Amino acid sequence: MINNNDFRIREIIYSLKSSPIRNVANSVIGKKDIIPLYFGETDITTPSFISEAMKTALDKGHTFYSANQGVSELIETISSYSSELHKKNISTSRIMVTSAGMNALMITSEALINPNDKVICVTPVWPNFMRCIEIMGGNIIEIPLTHSEKNNNWELNLEEIKKNIKNAKAIYINTPNNPTGWVMSRNEQIEILELCRKEKVWVISDEVYERIIYDRKVAPSFLDISKEDDLLIVVNSFSKSWAMTGWRLGWMTIPNGLINIFEKLNEFNVASPSSPAQHAGVIAIKEGEKFIKKMINDLKISRSVTIKHLNNFSRVIFPNSEAAFYAYFKIKDISDSEKFCFDTLQSTGVGLAPGTSFGNGGERWIRICYAKSPNLLNKAFEKLKPVLS
Repeated sequence: MINNNDFRIREIIYSLKSSPIRNVANSVIGKKDIIPLYFGETDITTPSFISEAMKTALDKGHTFYSANQGVSELIETISSYSSELHKKNISTSRIMVTSAGMNALMITSEALINPNDKVICVTPVWPNFMRCIEIMGGNIIEIPLTHSEKNNNWELNLEEIKKNIKNAKAIYINTPNNPTGWVMSRNEQIEILELCRKEKVWVISDEVYERIIYDRKVAPSFLDISKEDDLLIVVNSFSKSWAMTGWRLGWMTIPNGLINIFEKLNEFNVASPSSPAQHAGVIAIKEGEKFIKKMINDLKISRSVTIKHLNNFSRVIFPNSEAAFYAYFKIKDISDSEKFCFDTLQSTGVGLAPGTSFGNGGERWIRICYAKSPNLLNKAFEKLKPVLS
């Protein structure tokens, strides 16, 4: 009988942790009447003008490989969009189209991380990039955001970052943040960038939620303050801003002069992203501002519903959430968030994401994705009332 050692799979792959979110969700596969608030996507289907653009691309025969960098029209469109959004020229030579933000993060890991390299990760955070680090043999230094009980908000632990930055190859920051909704301030970005310039440390900025913000058009970005040769990689995606999670389309902005390196990695990962999806991406950006504006207005309503309910539950401590579409809250008297989510799913039919999914220290924390209709959210919170009150 063959055992696992006979397959000679790399040991690190065996040791990768499965997502607690998936563990919870998989427990009710096939069951009806579940309200799934555990996954990070809206309940909005991709708008028809984007889907029609995909159909047109197929009809026009855009079904072949594209260049490794991406379809030239999409690269130019992203360059113009980013330049206008961040008030500076971001040239086409710095843009590479990827098969979603996840592909960009994996390519970034392959380009930068040697075995035993240390990478600072500001947590809590979507865990996939931490797994990329582990796949490449790197070591993660988690530096959690601090929950200020006085202000009931999240704060960056700059002092702890300063203590660890000299020994690090890179720092990974997701802002606006999944799961907390925290937004890094401009002053914090300036301080981190100056620190990394001094120590020659890479900044990997995951900015896929930059448009999902409620008090301005776009969140502060490292692109606003950086130079074209800074050790900076900014990852973005069509998934959130244009409701295209299943399309698997994104892009990365890299330092000038490195496009050939990243093109090679794109080729050896996926050859090139889907050609018809890329042509649809052009239309998404060019015609999508009206859709984004309406989506944000809808999310504001859902956000208000969520805040109202959570602030009324006696067991819940809910820090302010500035952006993205998540509520990340602490339940006062639990110690195992994954067990709590399993038990809650069985007793109420509402799916929640355990805080342990997002890094160390999440044993008492829960995430809800509120990018759903107000009616569904009201129904969900009514079901949750017995376990959160």
